[in-house]
Amino acid sequence: MDSVLRNQSTLIERVLNMSISRCLSVVCLMALSRSGLPQLVAQGPTVAAATSPEKWETDIQAFEKKIIGGTSKPGSVLFIGSSSIRKWDLPKWFPDHQSINHGFGGSEISDSLYFFDRAVTSVKPSLILLYAGDNDIGKGKTAEIVHQDFRKFVKLVREKLPPQTTVAFIAIKPSIKRWNLREEIVKANSLIAKDCEADATLEYVDVWTPMLGDDGTPTPDLFVKDGLHLSDKGYQIWTDAVMKLMPQAASVK
Repeated sequence: MDSVLRNQSTLIERVLNMSISRCLSVVCLMALSRSGLPQLVAQGPTVAAATSPEKWETDIQAFEKKIIGGTSKPGSVLFIGSSSIRKWDLPKWFPDHQSINHGFGGSEISDSLYFFDRAVTSVKPSLILLYAGDNDIGKGKTAEIVHQDFRKFVKLVREKLPPQTTVAFIAIKPSIKRWNLREEIVKANSLIAKDCEADATLEYVDVWTPMLGDDGTPTPDLFVKDGLHLSDKGYQIWTDAVMKLMPQAASVK
């Protein structure tokens, strides 16, 4: 009987100690909260929530339907990337060239990597024009991550397409909406531009410089109301910059 009582007493003591410990934890947390800990946490770096590339499945299937239907012809110039590509009216701006628009709004370079075989390899492009990195940096990725993802894209091109295939990176634009991110954008553009300078099959298309006004800030009328997407004047600048590369591609017969 004494042994049973001792065991019960020990058990009760443990439960009480656990309860006291939990209470102390709660008290400490409350004290830290009042001392400003939440403010310190809130001021930490913002990390964008990871998004699944599978959200673009409907867009990719639409690309595949165009390929099967013959609208997207192999050997054409491939424009791929985010919404600035998707909204580019290619037949209007490049009526003399066969082009394919595989832009899917909101996408990042990692999304083009994920769907590379279905969106790039499948059309065997003569020239690839890539615009991405804008959303990447907008969602918290660093210039170094954008640069590395660009290199991964180029690596896939080298592995899966003919060695002479040219990849042209359209510089991340200086937009009104993301002007606060300009330092990171300039850094990403610079890293990629250096790669392009060192490789004859890579091209860097500078749209950053001609989109800035005399005061060094983005020219307002190059954008629609959201301050992010391009107006016709903006696309005129992009078209002029890209047209220098288009003779490398097959013209419409």
